Amino acid sequence: MAGEAEPLSSLDCSALKPNSIAIFLDFDGTLADIAERPDEVSVPPTTREALARLLKSTDGAIAIITGRPIEVIDHFLAPLLLPVAGVHGMERRTAGGQHVGSVIDEEELSAVRAKLQAFADSHEGLLLELKHGSLALHYRQRPDLEAASIAAVHAAANDSKGLHLLHGKMVLEVKGGKATKADALTAFMQEDPFRGRTPLFAGDDVTDEDAFNQIAHINGFSIKIGGGKTSARFRADEASSFREWLERLAARFESRDY
Repeated sequence: MAGEAEPLSSLDCSALKPNSIAIFLDFDGTLADIAERPDEVSVPPTTREALARLLKSTDGAIAIITGRPIEVIDHFLAPLLLPVAGVHGMERRTAGGQHVGSVIDEEELSAVRAKLQAFADSHEGLLLELKHGSLALHYRQRPDLEAASIAAVHAAANDSKGLHLLHGKMVLEVKGGKATKADALTAFMQEDPFRGRTPLFAGDDVTDEDAFNQIAHINGFSIKIGGGKTSARFRADEASSFREWLERLAARFESRDY
């Protein structure tokens, strides 16, 4: 249930220990600031270093759960290679390197792709991002086209029973399956090295709310980045302040100050 989240500064970090915490992180708006185009984002070097240190100190219990494809996350975090759930849980790479994918209705997705590509091509500033098992219509450069974009996506996917719609920050996504970020988190928690640990999940978008709700049911830590209603227990005002907090956590774990 959405409510008032506590400031991140009120999270008692003494409860976070490297041998008992499992860290799950969204990417855009969390590890990287949101940019005008999805290919223009970057992760600060200090944040990449913190992720590498957390990977070591937690014995590998850190993963990315994102709307991005796995290979895109690998590109932005290189040379670091982490467990990743991509395309909102449609694809997943385990800590052991095994790739797991959802069943995708490619035929229905292809029909919708053609309609949305025509719509995007006819409106300057719109971008249709093609992913494995998903389509994302970005209108960040044309916020005036939000209503038209929503109408176009609903019209294109209206008769497609196997597809699922997501509305994120200035983006509309059509998925070829039912998997969610909460499903991905649950799957990771059933595997080593995450199994038996207390989960912590941080994200910035409405697409993260199902994972926040899942965290609440298993007594974990949930952190919302930015404003808006949320089911998360804690809130960081900006992605930069969360990254600074994450970097301090990595340093504390490394120094064994816990």
